Amino acid sequence: MNKLELKEFLDEKVKLYNNPKFIESDPIQIPHLYSFKEDIEIAGFLSATIAWGNRKMIIQNAHKMMNLMGNSPYDFVINHKESQLDSLQNFVHRTFNGQDFYQFIKSLKNIYINHNGLEIIFAKNAEKDSMQKSISEFKKIFFEQDHLIRTQKHISDPMNGSAAKRINMFLRWMVRQDNNGVDFGLWKTIPASSLSCPLDVHSGNVARKLELLSRKQNDAKALLELDKNLRLLDANDPTKYDFALFGLGVFEKF
Repeated sequence: MNKLELKEFLDEKVKLYNNPKFIESDPIQIPHLYSFKEDIEIAGFLSATIAWGNRKMIIQNAHKMMNLMGNSPYDFVINHKESQLDSLQNFVHRTFNGQDFYQFIKSLKNIYINHNGLEIIFAKNAEKDSMQKSISEFKKIFFEQDHLIRTQKHISDPMNGSAAKRINMFLRWMVRQDNNGVDFGLWKTIPASSLSCPLDVHSGNVARKLELLSRKQNDAKALLELDKNLRLLDANDPTKYDFALFGLGVFEKF
């Protein structure tokens, strides 16, 4: 396919998957349970954090997280008592356990009380065509309080070579606005042009087959290459193609 044919092909796949039906089988359904901005942010952030492995298990465990917070994520983060945090200790999703969950609640409280919330932190270091420095700076703030070293592994740092798939996915959820009903478009201070496609096994394999990506590892360098090529197709909204790449890989076994 030439560039025009590739764009037409991917644009059709975006239309196919970027609609409310997509929500039914995706972790983005968890933040869609809420209408209050901060509830959506926290539900989205926690769901994205555990978004690796079996999708049904991700969704099931994300629901458990919400239940443990009384289905009021922001109120729980801000107003919890220490005794309430004991109920988190038995939570497990793969290597993310109750101790990690406990730390995430503490760090989120610090962010909302002392840093004016998640959006402000990510927007502060956003660049014209990249959120990777912003993600790295966010991680520093997230772990500025005392914490277990083990918990740091649950937030990736692009400056250390990671593609940071889960945070890039969370940012897509919060920033993109196209009125199709999937992404929220809650954050108005960050342009969609700054976002990066969440790069995982599925999207990476499809991108290579379509010659959007040549690098074999799914790391920060691969993300930069994919970003460049997707911006050639749509500089203003490159991450809409996440729907196409993911859909082709997961649903069509492309």
